[in-house]
Amino acid sequence: MKLFDNTEVAFALKTDSQLERAYFLFKMIQSQPMVRIGSAVTNFALKAHLPIEGLIRSTVFDHFCGGVTEEDCLPIIDNMHKNGSVHSVLDYSVEGKDKEVSFDGALKIILKIVDFCEEKKSIPFAVFKPSGFGRFGLYQKISEGKELTKDEQAEWNRVLVRFHTVCKAALKKDVPLLIDAEESWMQKAADELIEDLMETYNKEKAIVFNTLQMYRHDRLEYLKDLHQKAHQKGFHIGMKVVRGAYMEKERERAEENGYPSPICENKAATDINYDKAIEYMMEHPKMALFAGTHNEESSYLVMDLANKYGIKKDDNRLWFGQLFGMSDHISYNLADQGYNVAKYLPFGPVRDVMPYLIRRAEENTSVSGQTSRELNLIKTEKKRRKL
Repeated sequence: MKLFDNTEVAFALKTDSQLERAYFLFKMIQSQPMVRIGSAVTNFALKAHLPIEGLIRSTVFDHFCGGVTEEDCLPIIDNMHKNGSVHSVLDYSVEGKDKEVSFDGALKIILKIVDFCEEKKSIPFAVFKPSGFGRFGLYQKISEGKELTKDEQAEWNRVLVRFHTVCKAALKKDVPLLIDAEESWMQKAADELIEDLMETYNKEKAIVFNTLQMYRHDRLEYLKDLHQKAHQKGFHIGMKVVRGAYMEKERERAEENGYPSPICENKAATDINYDKAIEYMMEHPKMALFAGTHNEESSYLVMDLANKYGIKKDDNRLWFGQLFGMSDHISYNLADQGYNVAKYLPFGPVRDVMPYLIRRAEENTSVSGQTSRELNLIKTEKKRRKL
């Protein structure tokens, strides 16, 4: 039996009723029209303030999220760590806010999570999105090389203060920070800012991690260029490597605005790009890798490379990551073998987390074979339990 086929280990923490709910959800997600209709109806119901939060909470929210607050998530975090040796990354998944008060609120939450990480071994990283600390349009304007007004410059300075506040706290408490990637048309500003942060805070080891979305065909080159800079300036690189989360949006915008799509031409090209980035990072010891992947072949590759380069399974420079509610067959079987594994555990008010949940559902329908793989594994486990 291949490692990731062991459903007994994969679903050991799921009760029969949780397994049934997972089966029902992935069955729904498998149908593209159902996801489109469901997303539209949910958005309408939330905007119209219809009382559907309870229904969302008991189905899709509880499957993919840890709770409404960080405290809500603690029983799940403790259960995964104690009984499955899987760590958690608390992900405040509120999206699309663009007011200063929201950015300051997000900063407080992330600082609180950094404190949590210091206290609990089960939470090894803190994470946030650049747009959680500043307005998307501001990153976009800087990425496009446009001059900022006096007010915008003051606004950007406040964004810088938020980033540095979190990085200083993380360095002091020895808590690595994962900074998520977003759409390509705002990412240049985020990349340049995070490079500066790496230079400042990653002198001894990787505290600040950027994210590479490998469905972008320019990211491998970017990684190699960054490596040259790190070599010259003497800092460590921390990188979360993922395939990417905004493919449809990226392609549509490129077509509408008449510029070449930044996305690889197909899934096979993305897979090659992803694996090359992984190989490049693991060849170089001054890099720390968080391999965010739901792909079995890439996971096997990371294991093979760790073996090849003599990287121990519990080396803190190497982590595997998957999203909560997905790919348990990868997470729990890797942890069972002694590797460092962390689940991204989203939390936040139900209404505010819906854009995240809708994106998850859409992503599952667009990634060929992913949902059927989940369904087949659940079926296998249900059969095993009956026997």
